[in-house]
Amino acid sequence: MGLALGTKGDLKPGRGNRILVLSIFGTRPEAIKMAPVVKELESRSDFFLHKTVVTAQHREMLDQVLEHFGIVPAYDLNLMTPRQSLTDTCTRVLVGLEGILKSERPDLILVHGDTITTFAAALAGFFQKTKVGHVEAGLRSGKKYEPFPEEMNRRLTAAVTDLHFAPTPTAKKNLLMEGIKEEDIFVTGNTVIDALYRTVSDGYTFSSAEIARLLHEKERLILVDVHRRENFGQTVRDVCRAVKDVVLSRDDVRILFSVHKNPEISTVAHEILSGVERIHLFSPLSYPDWSNLLARAYFVVTDSGGIQEEAPALGTPVLVVRNATERPEALLACTVMLIGTSYERIRSGIERLLDDDRLYRKMACSKNPYGDGHAAERIAEAILYATGRRTERPPAYEPFS
Repeated sequence: MGLALGTKGDLKPGRGNRILVLSIFGTRPEAIKMAPVVKELESRSDFFLHKTVVTAQHREMLDQVLEHFGIVPAYDLNLMTPRQSLTDTCTRVLVGLEGILKSERPDLILVHGDTITTFAAALAGFFQKTKVGHVEAGLRSGKKYEPFPEEMNRRLTAAVTDLHFAPTPTAKKNLLMEGIKEEDIFVTGNTVIDALYRTVSDGYTFSSAEIARLLHEKERLILVDVHRRENFGQTVRDVCRAVKDVVLSRDDVRILFSVHKNPEISTVAHEILSGVERIHLFSPLSYPDWSNLLARAYFVVTDSGGIQEEAPALGTPVLVVRNATERPEALLACTVMLIGTSYERIRSGIERLLDDDRLYRKMACSKNPYGDGHAAERIAEAILYATGRRTERPPAYEPFS
């Protein structure tokens, strides 16, 4: 197999026989999951000439991750604006990347996951006839608007991708069902586990004295993180009401609520939860603080996709405030539980996990199906194989081997 990415017959000035790869991302979750890949490719400078491009679809939270992993972008589009629409973000990513891709003429661009940056960057690569690699390819919920717009971002990105780096066998199966050639799919595990293992430690010192103090309280700590666009409005309100009523009805529970800066979240959270005893509202923490807090929580209530992968690696059960998930492996492994989006189901799900010790132990002790900390290495080896630098196809990640 060979995609002719920067092979000896197609050298470009200034790079020798190295493969020029641009990693393009724009949000905090993308940055966390792409950081191990960036560092892996940078460490193999004999094979790769690597450059990072950030769109800054998020700004402050993105910068925190870049600093933590020591990543210095070659290009920063700095696109974030207040209350930016999906249309505006998509078009500005396309326009911003056009000149970069024409100037750099990369052999391969890497995108990650399911954001607007992901889809727009992949489309920009297609417009320039540049090969596209998709990290965390093949996740599907099967529902067009759940999550929105992430589900369609994934599907549309797959249509223009050349190398699909699927985190699990299930993700690979999804791609095969959509007509993707098996030879173009590599099962790697999820890079978020690589990032997590580099960050969480028993002796970690939190930058927030308040968080450090709360970890010594006697109550069970429940983390709450909701931010999905499809949950804006009534669902966010129901989450807040449910956690408030759980705390008011029990004296052995303490809630730590990560309040995203979007007014759709922050306004409602502060309206319902401010001043409630044993409920603590805080701005999103740095990635190291958040990861180490996740490792110390009793369980987490969230609509995040990434947390469904991260928390099980730390033995932390996950209650998912959604009606469907594109991560069915977690359901099968019993590391997460869908609890829906209504007040009744959210409260019932929280109270069930608090009261059912057998269920809690089962979720906390189940094996994480998403990775072993070597996904970035597999991605690098897959690119080398696809470009003819390796003769043997790298072995696939097997979750339960």
